[in-house]
Amino acid sequence: MTDDQADQDVQVDDVQDAAAPDASVPDELAFDVEDLPGGALATLEAVLMVADEPIPAVRLASVLALPVADVEALLAELVAEYRGERGGRPRGFELRPVADGWRIYSAPAYADVVGRFVVDGQTARLTQAALETLAVVAYRQPVTRGQVSAVRGVNVDGVVRTLTARGLVAEVGTEPTTGAVLYGTTGYFLERMGVSSLDELPPLAPYLPDIDALEGVDQAIGETR
Repeated sequence: MTDDQADQDVQVDDVQDAAAPDASVPDELAFDVEDLPGGALATLEAVLMVADEPIPAVRLASVLALPVADVEALLAELVAEYRGERGGRPRGFELRPVADGWRIYSAPAYADVVGRFVVDGQTARLTQAALETLAVVAYRQPVTRGQVSAVRGVNVDGVVRTLTARGLVAEVGTEPTTGAVLYGTTGYFLERMGVSSLDELPPLAPYLPDIDALEGVDQAIGETR
């Protein structure tokens, strides 16, 4: 190797070393939530207050740069504090787990008052037909539109499109035999119902026919999508 080649190798190594991240230099985005006003508890509240959907504890831990176990302990502390279990007054809101995440909601005790403010004349409500269709999907999912139509006795194509547009139901696959689209409820549906899983829905399924009893309806109406 000539002296010129050796000099070139040294220069390349210097460039590579300069480009490599220095583990001793802290991440400029790193922070300690305990240094913020109110510490980790207040920081967690700030994040939850802007959440428009339930946030899993794992994601909260990532945002706060804390272990998941610590975040779960903080969540439990907030739940107790909002209920007045820490010596303060009960709050008009509560923190609860819904659909595999956490979110702040108004407390159920004030539902009538909040409803007068939010719901009356401001929120488009689902029609009776949409509610009935949603119930069939919720309790007999996954189901095809043809199967739902067979239960209700009317065509539900338009209603299913409405429920899909509102994010309450979604396509979850296809029926192996006919290729018809299968529908199921979404996480947003669980959130709106205030439950964490379908198992928490009130008993209604015994009043609906079994899916096996609806076999063949898709072929009868020629539904594939």
